[in-house]
Amino acid sequence: MEAGLMLRTAVIVLALTGAGGVLMAIMRFSGRPQPPAWLAMLHGLLAGAGLTLVLYAAFTAGLPGSAWLGLLLMAGAALGGIVLNLGYHVKGIELPAWLVLTHGAIAAAGLVIFAIAAWR
Repeated sequence: MEAGLMLRTAVIVLALTGAGGVLMAIMRFSGRPQPPAWLAMLHGLLAGAGLTLVLYAAFTAGLPGSAWLGLLLMAGAALGGIVLNLGYHVKGIELPAWLVLTHGAIAAAGLVIFAIAAWR
């Protein structure tokens, strides 16, 4: 499989992940301290699948230079997601708004960079 097709597939998976993230953010800012566990786990699973596909493409077929920046941003967003899940969600603590927004903004920036690189 060529790198461009893998990257475009990853963009679609990560966009679906982002839609779930937006839904969880709406829940958080509408007064719910946490999203349902199944939604948070599905979000993380899809994000992991998308990032795994990008990494596979990177190390087997190569990526355009800008996609590496997207990968770096997505890795940072993944770390934020891990902190949100293990540091707050699992413990039943309200998710901090600043971390939810930072996590989402970094992931969105990475997704935009991936999309530009994939359809160039």
